[in-house]
Amino acid sequence: MAGILYIVATPIGNLGDMTYRAVETLRQVARIACEDTRQTRKLLDHFGISAPMVSYHEHNEAERSAELLDLVEAGESVALVSDAGTPLISDPGYRLVRGAVERGIAVVPVPGVSAVVAALSASGLPSDAFRFCGFFPRKQGERRRLLESLAKEEATLGFYEAPHRIVETLRDVEETLGDPPVVVARELTKLHEEFLRGRASEVRAALGRRDSVRGEMTVLVGKSERKAESAETVEEMVARLERAGLSKMDAIKAAARERGLPKRDVYKLFEKD
Repeated sequence: MAGILYIVATPIGNLGDMTYRAVETLRQVARIACEDTRQTRKLLDHFGISAPMVSYHEHNEAERSAELLDLVEAGESVALVSDAGTPLISDPGYRLVRGAVERGIAVVPVPGVSAVVAALSASGLPSDAFRFCGFFPRKQGERRRLLESLAKEEATLGFYEAPHRIVETLRDVEETLGDPPVVVARELTKLHEEFLRGRASEVRAALGRRDSVRGEMTVLVGKSERKAESAETVEEMVARLERAGLSKMDAIKAAARERGLPKRDVYKLFEKD
């Protein structure tokens, strides 16, 4: 009889957030698959868990998934954990879970902390609908193009960002989406947990005044206010998108898409440029 693949959430900072069920699950499985065995060892030692670990990360995911699934099919149960939070949420694990489903192996979630959900619950932004977008792209052009593609999104947007890029990213949010309300949740569940709320420009300015910005960052973006700019001409829209970092061609395509116009008609407006 096949074993079970458990997807186990772990704390993102405060060890008190570890659930009783997570501890019991990790104690009884045959293997614990984890991103960084050194990081997970600290957690296991704290709770007196001795189950053997095996590394499972983005560089060995394909090969290791097959090995772990073979083990589960042979009757052993395996738990997947990430360095912090809920596995698969911007962490490795998709191939393992997908492979288990394809083989008919039972996949059992052991829920717990997720940084984006924790941030959303205390943000003060609308939470009836939200969209998690993972990490912001590292390059500004890619980041602005992503934000542009989300301009019509009605739901609250959730992202992760590195501290050394947060000020630059908030400027992109401000200039691309019309300075929407944002919340930056820093160091969630840890000693120096902090929520910064306001317009993108206000939060950017507050962080920009600091000597340094550190800690894990979860960024929530409220509904874009770009719709308020609908009175602008197509030419003005293209110019604004170019100022936001898009190329002329990408700005024309975006303007045509947003106004519901044929791209060739918008191109004609700039044929003499």
